This record gives sequence, C-alpha cells and structure tokens, in this order.
Amino acid sequence: MRRLAARGAAGDAGEVAAPAADSSDSAQGRSPSPWRLIDLCAIWDAGVYLPSAAWNRASSGVARKRLNEAEKLSAVQEAQLKRLEVTRPRVLGSREQGQVPRMARQPPPPWVHAAFLLCLLSLGGAIEIPMDLTQPPTITKQSAKDHIVDPRDNILIECEAKGNPAPSFHWTRNSRFFNIAKDPRVSMRRRSGTLVIDFRSGGRPEEYEGEYQCFARNKFGTALSNRIRLQVSKSPLWPKENLDPVVVQEGAPLTLQCNPPPGLPSPVIFWMSSSMEPITQDKRVSQGHNGDLYFSNVMLQDMQTDYSCNARFHFTHTIQQKNPFTLKVLTNHPYNDSSLRNHPDMYSARGVAERTPSFMYPQGTASSQMVLRGMDLLLECIASGVPTPDIAWYKKGGDLPSDKAKFENFNKALRITNVSEEDSGEYFCLASNKMGSIRHTISVRVKAAPYWLDEPKNLILAPGEDGRLVCRANGNPKPTVQWMVNGEPLQSAPPNPNREVAGDTIIFRDTQISSRAVYQCNTSNEHGYLLANAFVSVLDVPPRMLSPRNQLIRVILYNRTRLDCPFFGSPIPTLRWFKNGQGSNLDGGNYHVYENGSLEIKMIRKEDQGIYTCVATNILGKAENQVRLEVKDPTRIYRMPEDQVARRGTTVQLECRVKHDPSLKLTVSWLKDDEPLYIGNRMKKEDDSLTIFGVAERDQGSYTCVASTELDQDLAKAYLTVLADQATPTNRLAALPKGRPDRPRDLELTDLAERSVRLTWIPGDANNSPITDYVVQFEEDQFQPGVWHDHSKYPGSVNSAVLRLSPYVNYQFRVIAINEVGSSHPSLPSERYRTSGAPPESNPGDVKGEGTRKNNMEITWTPMNATSAFGPNLRYIVKWRRRETREAWNNVTVWGSRYVVGQTPVYVPYEIRVQAENDFGKGPEPESVIGYSGEDLPSAPRRFRVRQPNLETINLEWDHPEHPNGIMIGYTLKYVAFNGTKVGKQIVENFSPNQTKFTVQRTDPVSRYRFTLSARTQVGSGEAVTEESPAPPNEAYTNNQADIATQGWFIGLMCAIALLVLILLIVCFIKRSRGGKYPVREKKDVPLGPEDPKEEDGSFDYSDEDNKPLQGSQTSLDGTIKQQESDDSLVDYGEGGEGQFNEDGSFIGQYTVKKDKEETEGNESSEATSPVNAIYSLA
Repeated sequence: MRRLAARGAAGDAGEVAAPAADSSDSAQGRSPSPWRLIDLCAIWDAGVYLPSAAWNRASSGVARKRLNEAEKLSAVQEAQLKRLEVTRPRVLGSREQGQVPRMARQPPPPWVHAAFLLCLLSLGGAIEIPMDLTQPPTITKQSAKDHIVDPRDNILIECEAKGNPAPSFHWTRNSRFFNIAKDPRVSMRRRSGTLVIDFRSGGRPEEYEGEYQCFARNKFGTALSNRIRLQVSKSPLWPKENLDPVVVQEGAPLTLQCNPPPGLPSPVIFWMSSSMEPITQDKRVSQGHNGDLYFSNVMLQDMQTDYSCNARFHFTHTIQQKNPFTLKVLTNHPYNDSSLRNHPDMYSARGVAERTPSFMYPQGTASSQMVLRGMDLLLECIASGVPTPDIAWYKKGGDLPSDKAKFENFNKALRITNVSEEDSGEYFCLASNKMGSIRHTISVRVKAAPYWLDEPKNLILAPGEDGRLVCRANGNPKPTVQWMVNGEPLQSAPPNPNREVAGDTIIFRDTQISSRAVYQCNTSNEHGYLLANAFVSVLDVPPRMLSPRNQLIRVILYNRTRLDCPFFGSPIPTLRWFKNGQGSNLDGGNYHVYENGSLEIKMIRKEDQGIYTCVATNILGKAENQVRLEVKDPTRIYRMPEDQVARRGTTVQLECRVKHDPSLKLTVSWLKDDEPLYIGNRMKKEDDSLTIFGVAERDQGSYTCVASTELDQDLAKAYLTVLADQATPTNRLAALPKGRPDRPRDLELTDLAERSVRLTWIPGDANNSPITDYVVQFEEDQFQPGVWHDHSKYPGSVNSAVLRLSPYVNYQFRVIAINEVGSSHPSLPSERYRTSGAPPESNPGDVKGEGTRKNNMEITWTPMNATSAFGPNLRYIVKWRRRETREAWNNVTVWGSRYVVGQTPVYVPYEIRVQAENDFGKGPEPESVIGYSGEDLPSAPRRFRVRQPNLETINLEWDHPEHPNGIMIGYTLKYVAFNGTKVGKQIVENFSPNQTKFTVQRTDPVSRYRFTLSARTQVGSGEAVTEESPAPPNEAYTNNQADIATQGWFIGLMCAIALLVLILLIVCFIKRSRGGKYPVREKKDVPLGPEDPKEEDGSFDYSDEDNKPLQGSQTSLDGTIKQQESDDSLVDYGEGGEGQFNEDGSFIGQYTVKKDKEETEGNESSEATSPVNAIYSLA
C-alpha cells in the first residue's frame, strides 16, 4: 500500500505498485497482497469498495449497456455512461456501474478506513510534522460535548493526543482539578487520557455528572479538549393513573394528550392500542410533534379501539406504555354503517354538521419560533373542521426552499433541513375545506451558535520567520473571541516581545525556539462555543521525503492522474517536478502542480510515460524522489454479445471478444440478470465466448460480459429469449421493418500524431437498411463547449478514418450512421485528445472600422474559432493610424472582438490591421483595411441661389457643403408658398447626394415662395440655408391694395368704427334731453360767474340762449364746435359734495358755464349749426 503522509495528496486515477524492497508479503513467501495494487483515494472517490480484480468478477451492474432496438439507453444511462467513459478513469467498481451484487460486497479491513481518512486529510492540504520530530501535543480524539451515558455500563470519557515527547494527561471536573488517584472507581488508560469509571463494585453514575475537560501536556505546550458535559441517561416510569372514558360528540375535534415522563434523551413517542396494534393515522387522525394524538373530527368508528401512548427510551431500549384512553362517541346515527365510509358526503349522511376549520395546534392566528443555524426547522399546523381540512404551506415574500423543504404528517408539518439565515421570515399554513379557510402565521427567527470562518491551524516556522494565527467565527449574536496559551488566559501568560494580539489574530515576528506553545481560541455566544487548538512549532529541518521511494504507477491512456510527492521541511521547501532527468520544470499546459506538491497530468498520453522526479528544496538542503509512470491501453470489448431468440433444447453462443493491454492480466466474467453467473455443466466459458447447451426456459434473461484488468473494465449486454418446443428459432431483428440504424459504438483513437488521429468505431445494427454514410462530428471545450460540428463524411463501408486536426484543440468525437430511412442517434463520445499548440496561421476576418460617435472609431472583427486559435490565450493585436500620413502605428492587445479608438477627428480615414497571437507566437502579418472615424452633421450647402425666369417656374441651384463631416446621403428641401400673411402647405423634397439643381412649378403667379435647404449624413440633417423667391414685377403695390380691401380684419375695423359713431350720437341725444328738466336762471342776460351766490332754493342760474356755445365746447375758426371736456362729469352734476335734492326728489346741480376768454374776431355772423346743436334743438 502506498504510504500517505503529511503533505500527500489524493491518489492517482491508476494503480500504485509498492517497490520490492518494501514488500513484506513477498519476503515471507506469500503472494503479493492485491491491496498493494490499489489506489485507495481513487477507489473511495468512486464511492464503492472493491479490493481486487479477482473480486471484480462479481462486478456491479452494467455501466455501459449494449442495447438493440428493443432496449434503448435512457437519458440517465447516457449521462452516467458519458461521465464514466469520458471524464472519469475506469476505476474498479465505480459508482456509475450500478448496484454491487451481494457476492461482491466484502467488508474492508480496518486499515482501509484509516488510509482513507489520511487520504482526505491530504486532499485538504493539512500540514503535519513527522512523529520523529519534536512537537507540542495535538488532541486527536475526544468525546462529544454533550456526552450521555447508559447508567448500566461503565462510563468512558475519551481523550487521545499525540506529541513528541508523548504527552501526559490530567482532567478538571466543573473547572476544578480532578484527582483521579483518590477515587478507586476512576482510572486512566495507558498511553492515553481516556477516563474509565467502573461501577462493577457499586456506586451511582449520577454522582459523576458534571463538566469535564482534558489537558494533554509535554514540555512544548498544553492542548485542551472541549468541555465535555457528562449526563446519565434517564428513563423514568410513567405515573400510574386511571383514565375515565372520553365522551365526545361525533364530528367534534379531540386531542388525546400523551405527556411522557421527561427522559434523557427525550423518548420516541408512538400510539398503539392496548393490544399493541398501531393506530392508523391519516389527515383526519394524526400524532403531533409533541406526542399528542389529534382528531380533526371524531367519527363513530373511532370507538372501535382504545388509544395508548408509548414511549421508547434510547439507552435502556425499553418501551413504557401509558394507560389507554377509551372513547364514547355521541351520535345522531347510532349505527356504524361501513358503507357510509366511502359515501361522497359521509358527514351529511351521518347527520354531522359541517364546520369551517379552526386550529388545534398552534392556537390563535400567529406565533413565533426560533431555530439555530444548521439545525432542522419543524413547523406544524393541525386543524379541526368538517370535512377534514387540507393544509398548505407558504412563505411570505418568496418561495419555500425546494431543495431543503419537505412535508410530513399528511402536510401538517413542514421540515426545512440545515437551516440558514435566509430561511428566516414569515411562514403561514392555510387550512381549508369547502366551508372556508383559516391561516396561521409563524414568524421564524434564525440564530446561530458560533461557526468557523477561519479556524486556526498549526503554525510551523523556522527560526526568525514571521507568522500568524487567525481565529474568525460568526454567529448570532456575534460571538466573542478569547485567546489562551497552554490552557491559561493569554493576559496572564508571561509577556512575549515577539507576539502581538490584534483581535482575532496573533502575529508572530522573528520567532525563536522559545516561542513554541499551544494556543487555544475559544469563541462563544449564548447558544454555544467553539474551542480550537493550534500549536506554534519552531523547527530547523532540511527537506525530507515522506513517501516510499521509486514508486510504480500504472494508468490507463487518456485518463487523468496525479503523482504524489509528500514532503516536509522547515522552512517550507519549494517543490519542482522533472521528467526523465530533463532540466525544465513541469508546470502549465497538460501539467498542474498543487500546493502540497502533487503533480496532476490532465490527460495521459503515450509520450507521458517515463520517470518523474520531484525535488524539494529549502535553505538547509534538498531531497528528491522518483515515480515511474507506465501508460496502459484501455480494455475494450470490440465484438459484443447480441440479442438472440432460441428454441428450448438448442445451443446458444454469446460472443465477447476483448482488446486489452498485453501487459495486464485480463479476466472475463459473466453476469446473468446483473448477478454473477454460475457456470454449470451445461455451460462452457471461453476467453471470447459463452456457450449454453440445451437451452432451458430458466436461461432466459440478460447476459453481461465483464472484461476487466487491474486498472479498468468494460461491459456489454445481450438478451436471450427462449421459445417453446414448437417455435422455430428466428432472429428477432429479421422480422423488423426497415428502420434507422443503431448508433455506432466503441469509438477508439489510435495513431495519435501532431495534426491527425485515427478514429475507429463499431457499426450499429443497420435495421434491415444498409448504412450508406458516416458523419464524424467533433466538439471542443474551450470556445464552444457542448456544441458539435461536422468534421468529415465517409462511406458506409468503412469504420475507420484518419482525421485531420488543428493545433491546440481538445477534441472529442462522435459518429452518426445514415441509411435510406434516416440518421442514427449520435454515438457516445470518444475520449478527448488535445493536439499540441502552434502560432496562428490566419488572422480574424471581416475587420471593420466605423464610428459610433463623432469623435471615435470602433474597430470590430469576427473572432477566430477553436480550430483556428492553434494555442492557448488567444488574443488580437490591433493597430491603426491615419491614412496617407507618416505617423507611427498605434497598437493595443485585445482579448475580445472589438476595440474603440477615442478622441478622433470627425470622419477621417484610418488604416487598420488586426493580427492574431497566442502563447506560441503571432499569426501572419495582416493586410490593412480602411476605416473611418465617426460622422457628424454636415455644414450648410454653399451658394444657394433662387432664380425666377418667368411667372410659371422658379429655378434653384446650390453647391455641396464645405464640410460634409461624413458620407453625404442626400439633401432635404422644404418650401412653402405665402402671400402676405397667408401661408400655404409645406412641401418636402429629398434629393440624392449628387443633385444640385431643382425647378419648382408655380401654382399661381401671385404668391411668393420660401425655400429651406439642408444636407444629410447618416447622423442626420445639418445646418439649413433659407432663401425666398423674388416678388413678381409691377404687381406688388396693386396686389397689396387689393389684398387689404379684402382682408377680414379690415372689414371688421370699419364696422367697429361705424358702431362707435352711432353710440356717440345716441349718448349726446340722451344728455340733451335730460338737461331741460333742471330749473334755470331767469336772468338770461347775466352770465353765471363762479362767485355768484346760490339761490335760496339751491337752484342755479342757467343760460339757454341758442346762439351761445354749448358748455364745454369751443368754436373753431371754421364754425365747428370742439368738445374739450366731458359733458356729464360727476363734478358737473354736483357730486363734489355741494349738490342736494329738492323735496320732490329732483337733483339741483351746479352748472358752471365756461366761456371762451377770447372770441374769434371777425365772426359777426351767427354760429354754424353743428350736429350736436341740432340734437339739442330738437330736444
């Protein structure tokens, strides 16, 4: 067996042969143990334990089934087969091979479990110091934190530790030193800290309950166990009680309480009758999580039995039974007619009133529940009602976690496993029947005991090195962190200048030998605690190898394997791998070196065979080891057994021809109906066939040929049908009509070369129609994984072809058969084959340069596919410069398929080149492509001219814009006819970019035209230029006059003026008429002066001579009267405060007759009569 040590990783996907010098079996004359040829990690990774190839004759069920038209592969079988044959090595007894038969199941020896655990540790990369070097103690085994023991047995509290020198042990109980020597019942196992408390001579186990903690100590430090809480199991008796019959009305709800005695741990509850018959439960009658029995509604048949609650206690393995309940059901239908149980309306038939649901548990409409992270959340809702309600569960604001949620107890309970913080929230259960529904809301809060985010690990340093211990944990509430050293609080430890504590981290600088110790990190909150030990060891050790020397590893072609080289040293050595003594370090490409030193070869090829050397180096020296790798051909069944139909008593031969590696021992075995076949007298098994003489009916079934070596196996299956005596043997397939061919099978790659490979396949059944063609397809996993492409086509007469390949493509092939009916299903994929890399032989196509904005240029191209990449890390070198300039090329490396050049002038031509490059080199020099930066709006067209040669046409001419700012796509002309303020409909014309003239046909000889012209690029229309047509000669004035006289606004204005004149005449007439009612002065000849006193009666003297001018008017030189002031102001009417009313109510106002200071001389004739005076005269 290969030794797995401190830095070892998981084993290879092959076998490991121990060197002869280490073979104790051979030295003692015994045959070598088959276990020396087994990779334990590989076997356990497969999930099934099968120790040797000999045992593999009883191999598991078929992983790859060769099926004819009557038995096709299911999708699941295809997926399993693909995973087994392509992505996983052919390991003995892998899980994909189905159920292992009973004869094949052998219990593994105990050391296999230990080796498997070591394998898991090596996968985790844990660092361990070889036991021959001094080191502080490490706890390796301890009892659980809550340790419950059976009072009938002796008490065992485990504590195991390792260290060099071997540690000594002592214990505390309830935080006080536990003196083992003073108690004769207590002893400690030799070379161990495990406590044994013996009660054979008497004593009560309860006296030893408490909290225990183990301390393992040597001169380099002290390690602590968890605080172990010791409790003694309790199974108290049920109190005796006499239970009266329970009287209940039919249809009413009922709860039978269990109330079991408190046990440790809690007992398991179940209900039975007093005659030990289980109580039938359904959605109407069920047991709650608390142990009570709930009846959603009681029926008369519930009286037929009694009900007893039973409690089973774990440690004592005893069952205690409570006194049974008996029911008395009151009913309106005294006869328990069994025919009514299946009645569609059973409750109405029995006279039971229907009721809406109500909750029996929990009570009310809302409740809350707290659960710890990582535990199971159990929510329960039990409802009563008639008919029996159905229960449904929901979560507010989201869906139930489908991967963790499951329903129990007839949907009355919802269990969510492994609860996390996102499972908190509000859940509600809905109970409904045809009478209505009701719901209960449960608010769930998730808390958390401390859990590790970064558990402290052992720290191995060389003198003078720096390091740190980190202790990070989370929880709810947030846990506190306490550091201890050698079991004592760090605050009380002696000061160490090389140590600094920063919260959850201890930093060590310039460590020395004296810094060795064991540190404890204790993180806790109200829900629990975590305790971790991590030692600091300061060592000066040159590199050493921990595995046997000169191992032999054999692996199957095209599989993945891992070469281990476990090592140790301080300072930690660096490790390098070499092949066949060559000086180049193996890492990258098909090789990958892990941190623990293992070398992984991703896909084994023939050229990978050889001697591999691992060299570990640090400042103190170096160490090396060698591993010899042998590559073996896979085992393949190339002629498989076929389905047959035989007559009873005849002879049947099932072929099974195998191709395998000649250096491996081949074993061919047979299974019948997936069980090992017993070869009796009527059967003969040869290397390539199985013959059955005198076929009987019991021989009918499936036969599986299993071809296996120490490293892999292959299987093929056929079905034998046995007919009665009178039946004639026939081939089942011959009677079938023509159909599509079966899929080709057993694809194999040979003649592997740099740029080619030979693909061979076995044709499937043609189904009575000859195969005319084969189509070979390929898939690669880098650029388009999972997408299949046609590679080549071959005639149906061949089953082997040489395929031309491209560099650095991880090929996988499949074959499709074609006949006149149609195409077969694709074959199962072949193994993968990666060709070696090379520089690209071409560059990307469809290179373009186009602007997406006015100040940029986007360079795009079609990316190269997997068959043209030719190497890893495909990238593109993009170059550009302005055309017809001598400026240097700009360049950038791009991994995508576009690049945007910024800050470019508007619409400038550029030379562009895109060159492919991979890790093997650059592609050929690319040719230049012309691209343009972004376009902008063009400037206005130049010299826009409008000419009118006659009254019927208008000629337009223009020149191209001075700055096109892009590719001109045309011109836009907008024009409109207008006549004064009258505007016609706008007309839009679009022209080609080459047109610079246009003629407009006038619709009338009077209107003028306004023209707006703009140029267009792909961005849009640019700046516009506007011109108007000239006015027609000698017609402008006449047209304007005629135009005004006919305008609506002019006619309206004239009408308004006439209306105002009419209103003025009416107002004047009214004033004249009202003025004659006032009393006037009798002294007509004396003008009224402002100083004249008023008459006693308040009247004014008023002159009414006709020949005098009106008050407020002035006579002009031509005899007309001008009105200067208002004839009817408030002042004139006396509203200034001096007017008053007579007794008859008439108003007496004060009139002031104003007289012109100067009269026009020479005017001796009487005043001309004005229209106003005429109106007053009439009055």
